[in-house]
Amino acid sequence: MTDVLWHTWADTHRASPRRTATPDDTDAVAAAVLSAAEEDLRVRMVGTGHSFTDVAITDGLLLSPTALTGLRSLDPEAGTATVAAGTPLCDFNDVLAGHGRALANMGDIAVQTVSGAVQTGTHGTGRDAGGLASQVVGMEMVLADGSVVECSADHEPDLFHAARVGLGAFGVVTALTFAVRPAFLLHAREEPMPFDEVLDRLPELRAGNDHFEFFWFPHTGNTNTKRNNIAEGPARPLSPFKAWLDDDFLSNRLFEGINRVCRRFPSMIPTVNQISSRALSARSYTDVSHKVFASVRDVRFVEMEYAIPVEHTVDVLREIRSIVDRGDHRVSFPVEVRFAPADDVWTSTAYGRETAYVAVHMYKGTPHESYFADLEAVLTSVGGRPHWGKLHTRDRSYLEGVYPRLGDALAVRERVDPHRRFGNAYLDRVFG
Repeated sequence: MTDVLWHTWADTHRASPRRTATPDDTDAVAAAVLSAAEEDLRVRMVGTGHSFTDVAITDGLLLSPTALTGLRSLDPEAGTATVAAGTPLCDFNDVLAGHGRALANMGDIAVQTVSGAVQTGTHGTGRDAGGLASQVVGMEMVLADGSVVECSADHEPDLFHAARVGLGAFGVVTALTFAVRPAFLLHAREEPMPFDEVLDRLPELRAGNDHFEFFWFPHTGNTNTKRNNIAEGPARPLSPFKAWLDDDFLSNRLFEGINRVCRRFPSMIPTVNQISSRALSARSYTDVSHKVFASVRDVRFVEMEYAIPVEHTVDVLREIRSIVDRGDHRVSFPVEVRFAPADDVWTSTAYGRETAYVAVHMYKGTPHESYFADLEAVLTSVGGRPHWGKLHTRDRSYLEGVYPRLGDALAVRERVDPHRRFGNAYLDRVFG
């Protein structure tokens, strides 16, 4: 197929590749990579397009993973599950649940492919459980020369540590092996809390919950907090009506309508945010873990997110609030704050340090550049690391100063892809 247009979920980038292919197994991926080399085409494997950057864009060969799906194996004794790279996380969750297993932690979007989510550093929030890449214990990859390699902490360890959050720069990931745990329930407690109270109580809220996060509504002093804790049960999920009302109608349909109005009349945003944040009511429920972790996100937006050393969280958030209070920006989307423990993945945003994630959003079609630039200056002033799949302006000269092992990772890339078969403009910027 030729001249196929592919775009990201938020339509931030579009690709018109020379060719596309939909390989259905690892051998077909290897054949596609070798075929591209013969034509001197660069190769990228896309996912569901939930990255806001151009990390997946190519004008060469675009591989679609839609036929690379399904559980390959599950080893209850070892506590591992191997899954094909194109499997959506939601499908993987369902299969694991059918075997009485679950991921220890995950982000709040479950429609991503497992490979796309891991390769861009998708994370959730957790006191002890880290992001998806930290749960990966093995990978199968096709390298630039068409060879198939399996890597882990014991076999090809440098490739493993470099390529877990590899942005597709080291090879095409065809399967991942995750550490999984017995299925579990989470008790979710969601309630409004004043912004200043959250910051004052932050050490307690983080230490006292398995998973804690909060959303601050710009132009207000209000937040909504979410505490998820492992529970013995029984399960007490939201009623179908309550789930529809809160998570479909209010959080998506009504929120979409509000943002359309606010995009046209931005002066309304502070008042709307005051009303919206005060209209929230507390709720609690207990359900299987992946249903608590993940949310439906139908409203389109653009996003920037930075991982900062956790000790800077309060000062950074106070500075962000000060910027918003100056009145230069009108922001209808909440600022989301999550946390993660340090991990050992060389290019993970949580590598070697306890981390707070600060994510800012703007409704699709709303000018965001000035707002993001002002906040990016604050986030980089404390050594923040940009989420690889979300909007940012950093390049290698900055990134090698905040990633101690970036040089080691790039040395591995030089070995496995010296001719940059898997390169693109985004990788040229962030990796050089």
